[in-house]
Amino acid sequence: MGRYFGTDGIRGRANEGLSAERAFLVGRYLGYYFSKDGRHSIIIGKDTRLSSSMLENALAAGIASEGCDAYLAGYCPTPMIAYLTRVEDFACGAMISASHNPFYDNGIKIFSKEGIKLSADIEGLIEDYIDGLTEIEYRIDAEIGHIEEYPKGIEDYLNWVKKEINLDLTGFKVAMDCANGSSTFTAPRLIEELGAEVYVMHNEPNGTNINTQCGSTHPEQFIEFMKEHPDYDLGLMFDGDADRQIMVSPLGNQITGDHVLYVTGKYYRDLGKLNHNTIVTTVMANLGLFKAMEREGIKVASTQVGDKYVYEQMCKEDDIVGGEQSGHIIFKHHETTGDGLITALIYLKIMKETGKTAEQLLEGLKIYPQLLVNVRVKNKDQAMNDPEVKAAISEVNVSLNGNGRILVRPSGTEPLVRVMAEAETDEICKYEVEKVVGVVKSKFGAD
Repeated sequence: MGRYFGTDGIRGRANEGLSAERAFLVGRYLGYYFSKDGRHSIIIGKDTRLSSSMLENALAAGIASEGCDAYLAGYCPTPMIAYLTRVEDFACGAMISASHNPFYDNGIKIFSKEGIKLSADIEGLIEDYIDGLTEIEYRIDAEIGHIEEYPKGIEDYLNWVKKEINLDLTGFKVAMDCANGSSTFTAPRLIEELGAEVYVMHNEPNGTNINTQCGSTHPEQFIEFMKEHPDYDLGLMFDGDADRQIMVSPLGNQITGDHVLYVTGKYYRDLGKLNHNTIVTTVMANLGLFKAMEREGIKVASTQVGDKYVYEQMCKEDDIVGGEQSGHIIFKHHETTGDGLITALIYLKIMKETGKTAEQLLEGLKIYPQLLVNVRVKNKDQAMNDPEVKAAISEVNVSLNGNGRILVRPSGTEPLVRVMAEAETDEICKYEVEKVVGVVKSKFGAD
């Protein structure tokens, strides 16, 4: 983790952790770095937060001040910026979004020319500049860059998605919750164009309602809608910047990233396209997924938490299916980052080709109850390396005897130790988690 960059770019409360001034400095360094061998272009997208336009303008001003041209794509999904950076003549791309966070937070995520997150080395150079460890001079006269609108971004992106996932949804009924975010401008339009009957809620962003009691992180209202309208084939829930997807079956059951990995892993295996017969996920994936894939004869490679690490592993071994329980799913033969719309379309494609319902596709997957408790600590490194904590973890794993597990890890961004248990019942999860939480709190608790 860097000084300002986390696993998902720079993020913080607007005008506190992430100010217009900081966005300007990030823009200045990007403009400087990518204009060393001549004038280049950088594309900027944003989600619907109140602060996004402020940060967009500051970032663009910084870019132009150092001799690069800034192109403003407007409100759009994060994966659109990753796609356009990769296929068009842009040196890099920036997305202004805090994903699933509340509206008052925001962030800057930067994509390389390859459509993946910027390297840690360049992030380190930006951080050095923010901290005043390096100095750069402003460009002057005709060397100053342009700032222009880029209105064709959504059109190009949707045309690519339609071509990439060839699908006719005539006869399907699809409901969706756009989280008052980026998917408002893409998902309803595309799925209607593919022939489905569409119902949309939370698609009226006003700057402060993104992710507010809606979308993939607040699914209660949408789940109730699906239960009351079982004639819909599938429900889609996006997060603020539309890079993740949690679906809902007509029975009101959530279809998380673990479910999608199970269904798509088997689908590509049956087509003979699952390279190395392997899917990639993180250590936080449900134990039920690991057990189901073992039964199916499909290997599971696991990484630390973060879609960045999932994609790195996929590239290393050329695996085509990977993702996280949270709904970040990457299909490497189509994309370089998670895209909630593509995830939904592939699931619908499998439903159509197999003739199975959303629920029927999940047969054979048992999801174990999970309980996650965050413990605020004085020193997370000491807590993780403590012999008594390690002994408590070992004792729980022996007690569960393969019918569950305990996973303890430090937060990447906060002074927390996260204790997660999976077991056959909620009661067992609570009992086993409390054993470890008790030791961590008694020795290192900060409250």
